[in-house]
Amino acid sequence: MDQCDSLRLFFNEKEVRGQEPFTSILISIRIDDFEQKGSCPLCTIFFIMITKHFLFLFMLSVSQLIPSSYSQSRVNVDQHDSKIHPLQNPISVDYLNKQLDKQSPRLVLNSAIETTLRAKLKSDPVVKNMFAAFKLNATAISQEPLLKREKIGRRLLSVSREFLYRMNILAMVYRIEKDPNVLQRIDEEVRAICGFSDWNPSHFLDVAEMSLGLALAIDWAGEDLPTATVSLAKRALIEKGINPSFNPELRMSWINGTNNWNQVCHAGMIAAAIVIAEEDPSLAAKTIHRALQGMPHALVEYGPDGVYPEGSTYWRYGTSFSVITAAMFESAFGTDFGLGDYPSFKESATFRVLCNAPSEGYYNFADCGDSRSPDGDLTLAWFASKTGNRTFYEKERFLKNPTEMKKLERISGAALVWLSQVDHLTDEEMPQAWIGRGANPVAIFTSAPNDPAQFYLGAKGGRGMVNHGNMDGGSFILEMNGVRWVVDPGNQNYNALEKTGFNLWDRSQGSQRWTLLTKNNYGHSTLTVDNQLHRTEGMTTISNFKDGAIPEVSFDMTPSFEGQLKRAIRTFTKESSTSVLIKDDIEILENVDMITWQLMTTSDVELIPGGAILTNGDKQLQIELMSHPELSLSIISLDPPPLKLDRTIENLKRLELRIPTYLFDDNSAIIEVRLSGK
Repeated sequence: MDQCDSLRLFFNEKEVRGQEPFTSILISIRIDDFEQKGSCPLCTIFFIMITKHFLFLFMLSVSQLIPSSYSQSRVNVDQHDSKIHPLQNPISVDYLNKQLDKQSPRLVLNSAIETTLRAKLKSDPVVKNMFAAFKLNATAISQEPLLKREKIGRRLLSVSREFLYRMNILAMVYRIEKDPNVLQRIDEEVRAICGFSDWNPSHFLDVAEMSLGLALAIDWAGEDLPTATVSLAKRALIEKGINPSFNPELRMSWINGTNNWNQVCHAGMIAAAIVIAEEDPSLAAKTIHRALQGMPHALVEYGPDGVYPEGSTYWRYGTSFSVITAAMFESAFGTDFGLGDYPSFKESATFRVLCNAPSEGYYNFADCGDSRSPDGDLTLAWFASKTGNRTFYEKERFLKNPTEMKKLERISGAALVWLSQVDHLTDEEMPQAWIGRGANPVAIFTSAPNDPAQFYLGAKGGRGMVNHGNMDGGSFILEMNGVRWVVDPGNQNYNALEKTGFNLWDRSQGSQRWTLLTKNNYGHSTLTVDNQLHRTEGMTTISNFKDGAIPEVSFDMTPSFEGQLKRAIRTFTKESSTSVLIKDDIEILENVDMITWQLMTTSDVELIPGGAILTNGDKQLQIELMSHPELSLSIISLDPPPLKLDRTIENLKRLELRIPTYLFDDNSAIIEVRLSGK
């Protein structure tokens, strides 16, 4: 019976770092003496019975504490994990010793790739022209002061990005021309940032971009830099770059994250690891192995059709670092471990192209910028080099007079390499009706390239909980005749909001984020029920798609209106290159009073019986209330916007068709609105 008295249960509750509460509760039950020889059988049986009962009650009580939004998030995480296709990952110290190229350069460049680049600098007009722009940028950099550790809010990111830009330009120019003045400037730049106290690991994008810039500088110019500078840089890559990423006291959710942070941060750490591989092979192997394990968590988000959930400009950001990673792997190891052929990754180039509207604006959903650069798309050019698709190679933009180009992108040095690898291009037409499913599904309808109407419709599903997401399920933009008639309010400056204490990144239902016009459904061309917010967990999906001469796509918006609508199906039909019909099939639940149909525009508006006329210069768009001609639209001016923190958009207004539900027949209604160019 002494052993019975020694029965002890110890419950240790530990919280695992993560974005959600109760990510994991680990219960440790130690039965010290029951493993000893001669344990009492009756006590063993009693222990098993009482433990099962206790655990049942304990987990039941915990389940009452877990918010329903977490339950949904956990389901979404499980579904995400089930889709992940792993990358090849043979990385070990032994593998590095055998397979890693021992000579520099080995990041994006190696001896064979550099030979091709030098040949193309003599023969390829695009490569020659872009390098001329490099030299102009290098001259401009030489006139700038050295960088200082000056944060903007919680970020050092602007400094890190400027350093990455400078090293891409200067190190590539030096690699080709061996100008001692350029080498001296590289040395000064490197020593300056290595002297920073840290690279701001609390916001790890800053560390990642700084690490990538420094790694490229040492790899491309290190053989001619002072030995002391190279040693200083490698210590900094370890101490200020890689080591903080393994610090358990810092929150490194990006390691297995699903957004652009994963792509950017792993790219920076991989570059640093390759550069210091001879100094610390164990750390290098551990870092690269971790990256190959973690990167698929972000890459899977491109599936199943190539949509980047965070929008087109974030596609450029995250994807540019993924293609640099692929290029570094190929140059250093002779393989990209399956990254470039990851499911739906190459298909995302089509998404990127289709998000460029005829007006030169983006389809700017999520936290996307408003308009594209007039210069060539360097990230897209990588896809041209891999697929041979001429559409991905913006030759005319790359051949602009270098003096007319804007400041080059911060990945330009690496991009010059894959520009030199573009060869044997073929013409492939972009689809005029395209859908992309996934975490933030979209549909894009266009007209033929030579159609003067320049029809462009972008419509989307999704939910507020997606990375950089908004309450914009069912929303759309529309261009015709060179005018964007229906607009998305787009993005706004993060730091301007954060410095006020605004909680921008909480996406729960009651968060401050949803007070902003750029984030909530009141600022998007969608439906609103009883003036309420959409459900941030409610996922609007594509439920039907028909291609052909009169394409149409339907979105099931029902989950966005949980507790309000029994059914909400929105269908877009492109009737012609100057007309689109929007149909909403709605069935309400009890106690719903009002359905509001919304359209966001910056054009001038004239209300007429049965609709409205939008005017922009000498162009017009007619809005016809096909289902409810007896009702009238109303105009809500949003310039100035409702809140001081809202983005101000000149002449922004919301057109509303407010339909009381007493007009519904048996709780159901069809709302049809036609938009047509005049």
